[in-house]
Amino acid sequence: MSYLAEPHGGRMVDRQLTGEAREDWLARAREWPVLAVDRRTLSDVFCLATGVYSPLTGFMTRHDYWRVLDEMRLASGLVWSLPIVLPVSPEIAASWREGQWVALSDQWGEPIAALRVEDRFLRDPVDEARRVFGTVDPRHPGVARLLQEPRVLVGGEVWLLNRPVLCEVEAQCVLDPKLTRAAFAERGWRRVVGFQTRNPIHRAHEYILKCALEVVDGLLLHPLVGETKADDVPADVRLQSYRVLVDTYFPVERVLLAGFPAAMRYAGPREAVFHALCRKNYGCTHFIVGRDHAGVGNFYGTYDAQRIFERFAPGELGITPLFFEHAFYCRRCEGMATAHTCPHGPEARVTLSGTAVRDMLRRGEAPPPEFTRREVATVLMQAMGGALETQARRG
Repeated sequence: MSYLAEPHGGRMVDRQLTGEAREDWLARAREWPVLAVDRRTLSDVFCLATGVYSPLTGFMTRHDYWRVLDEMRLASGLVWSLPIVLPVSPEIAASWREGQWVALSDQWGEPIAALRVEDRFLRDPVDEARRVFGTVDPRHPGVARLLQEPRVLVGGEVWLLNRPVLCEVEAQCVLDPKLTRAAFAERGWRRVVGFQTRNPIHRAHEYILKCALEVVDGLLLHPLVGETKADDVPADVRLQSYRVLVDTYFPVERVLLAGFPAAMRYAGPREAVFHALCRKNYGCTHFIVGRDHAGVGNFYGTYDAQRIFERFAPGELGITPLFFEHAFYCRRCEGMATAHTCPHGPEARVTLSGTAVRDMLRRGEAPPPEFTRREVATVLMQAMGGALETQARRG
C-alpha cells in the first residue's frame, strides 16, 4: 500500500515512446512539418511527457487555457494555476490543420516530440499578464517574455521521441516522478516534504528544511534546473552547494536531492500553487512555501504566495503546504530564528540581499558564516572566480 500523494487527477501521465514504437514514430516524423522550439518549451515538453504536469497530456487548448486564467482550474474543474501553452507564429500556425502531426525539435534539429494539432487560438498577452503575473509591467521578466511571444497558441497532445538536454547537469540529477516515487517507497517514507529553490542554499534554508524534517519522514530537495534569469546562479553551481550542505549537515538517508526540470515563470502566488502540484506528482505529501515564493523584484506582497492557498477547499490540492517565515541568524539568540521566535531587533539579525552576496563573491569575500556555511561559500567563490576569469579572457 502506498501512502504517498496520488498524482494530480488520479493518474500518472507517461507519454515517452521507447523501442519499436519510438523508431516507428521517428520514421513518420521525417514526413511532418518541423517546429524548432526554445529551451523553456523543451522543458514543458519533458514535463508533460514524464508526468511532472499530470494530468496534462499536452499543450492547453482554449477551454483549459481560458479557465486557468479565469479560475485557476482546468476545464474539468481540477485545480491548475498556470497556462502551459505553445506559442507559434501566425504564418506557421496558419499552415497547419487540426488533426495534423508536427515534429518539435531542439535548436540543432533533433526531433524531441510529436505534437498532434488539436486547437489554434489567439491569446491576449496583456490580459494574460495581468491575470497570471498580476502586472503588465515589462520590467517583470515573465511579462517581458510574454509580450515578445507570438499571439497564436497551438494546443494538442504530445509524445516524447527523445529526451531533451535541459541543462549541463540534467542527465545526472533529474529524476522522473515515477523514479522519485519508487525511491520514497524503497526508503519507507510516508510523509515527504518538497522544497523548491532557484538560489544557492544558505542558513535560512537549512533552518527551514530541518524544521520540516522534524515532522516528516523525508525531504525532496528539488532545486529548479530549467531556464532562469540570466543573472541567476547557474544550475551546476547551485547543485554543488546543495550537495556539500546535505553531505555535511543533514542525515543523508533522509534527503533525496534531484533537479526540477521546469523553467521559472516568476509568477509569484500562482507559481507557488503550480510548484506544489508538481511536487505532488513527484510523490510529496507536503510542500514548503516561504515568503515571496517564486517572486521577483517587488511585484508581490510578502505573504501573497501563502495566502493564495486559502482559495482552495481543504484537501482539494491533495498536498499540504507548510508556511514558513523568513529565517535569519540572531547574534543575541546565538542561533537561527524567525520573527515568530526572536524578540530582538534588526540590529542583531544577520541578513543579506542576493545582490550584496553576489558583490561580496565578486570581490573574493566569503559571506559571513552566520549567513552561509563555509563549505557553501567556498563553492560559490570558486564558481564566481571562474566566471570572472572567463569574462576577462573574453573581454
